[in-house]
Amino acid sequence: MRFVISPAEVMETLAMVQSQKLDIRTITMGISLRGCSGASARTTGRKIYDRITRTASGLVEAGKAIELEYGIPIINTRISVTPVALVAEGLNAAGMACVAREMERAAAEVGVNFIGGFSALVHKGCTAGDRSLIDALPEALSVTERVCASVNVASTRAGINMDAVALMGGVIKDIAGRTAAAGGIGCAKLVVFCNAPEDNPFMAGAFHGVGEPDATINIGISGPGVVLRAVQEQPQADLGTLANTIKNTAFKITRMGELVGRVASRRLGVPFGIVDLSLAPTPTRGDSVAEILEAMGLERCGTHGTTAALALLNDAVKKGGAMASSYVGGLSGAFIPVSEDLGMIDAVVAGSLSLEKLEAMTCVCSVGLDMVAVPGDTPAETIAAIIADEAAIGMVNNKTTAVRIIPVPGMREGDRVQFGGLLGEAPVMRTSSFASHGFVRRGGRIPAPLQALTN
Repeated sequence: MRFVISPAEVMETLAMVQSQKLDIRTITMGISLRGCSGASARTTGRKIYDRITRTASGLVEAGKAIELEYGIPIINTRISVTPVALVAEGLNAAGMACVAREMERAAAEVGVNFIGGFSALVHKGCTAGDRSLIDALPEALSVTERVCASVNVASTRAGINMDAVALMGGVIKDIAGRTAAAGGIGCAKLVVFCNAPEDNPFMAGAFHGVGEPDATINIGISGPGVVLRAVQEQPQADLGTLANTIKNTAFKITRMGELVGRVASRRLGVPFGIVDLSLAPTPTRGDSVAEILEAMGLERCGTHGTTAALALLNDAVKKGGAMASSYVGGLSGAFIPVSEDLGMIDAVVAGSLSLEKLEAMTCVCSVGLDMVAVPGDTPAETIAAIIADEAAIGMVNNKTTAVRIIPVPGMREGDRVQFGGLLGEAPVMRTSSFASHGFVRRGGRIPAPLQALTN
């Protein structure tokens, strides 16, 4: 299919890049590891390394060339792979950790920022390989820099695997302890999902699903700054008009993303997959989802009306993007990661945004409780209960939700932890002082809701 973009669109896009912080957040190459299983960790790891380095050898160079030719900033180039628990099923935890090291080595060799897919899908139960991978997570994420992991613990069709949820609470605490010197940063590379998508280009939750081809190119766009400017230019517009303005803006952003994706696909000889419409903020003033909500008329993000404003934003972004591309996928919505959004940080510090309000907001947007820092002494059962709450929202509403939570060792409510780069900094947020231990320890599986019966 030929993709045509007009000179006027090019000039408008360049203006967005120069003054409104528009960028391509990531070009992510998905790579299938099917066929990489071996009789030992060493053999499996070598096959995985060879497959990744062979397939992605030109990825970074292609991204740089496109950035130079089109003048569009490309912030990250990344790789996602088939969930490793499927590929390395016969390995124990030590063997899984060895595979993670080979993934790290391959990512370093080809020069990408992150590699995702050290993952397991356990929404209905764990195999021996799933359990080995989960047991390996603390070691794998503490000795690597680029490797990202995810565990899908729930789905609308299966319900919530509470045994896996309880297990992940303890794993997250272990990872935080092993990376305590860096504020528990290992937890920033782990996402716990409900209804995980198979074509998500964003880290830390990206993996290459079993229904995907041998390789594919997925694009993650950004654009909170562009949408913010569009909203600011409509100070008196009613909400219906404002939604239409956001929709038109999202259309333009998505067109730019698809252009980059198709050019990268052609140059690399890899099929074009999807454009993820998600508004991905950064810890920079003017590039914040919270600031968009406040520009709609809220004194501070988190006050009454915030969930409604976010619902309007998320819906308008999806509608505009869907009109711009026939290949929309991934998460596609508005991210609200606390540490990566300066407006969210300000709202937490001001006292208008709590963990409970964040949870309510995730009912209407992508993805969930993202990059949330909590006190280091938060019990594993409380973390598991937070994951269960978020999974319940995703399960009942048939949407993707997730938790990326960091119990920061040695820190208390009100402290601030510095992660640096796009991960930013996070104020440590209060969790409930009341326990959830008895509920979490019951285990078993929360049954799928009636919405699952769609056949």
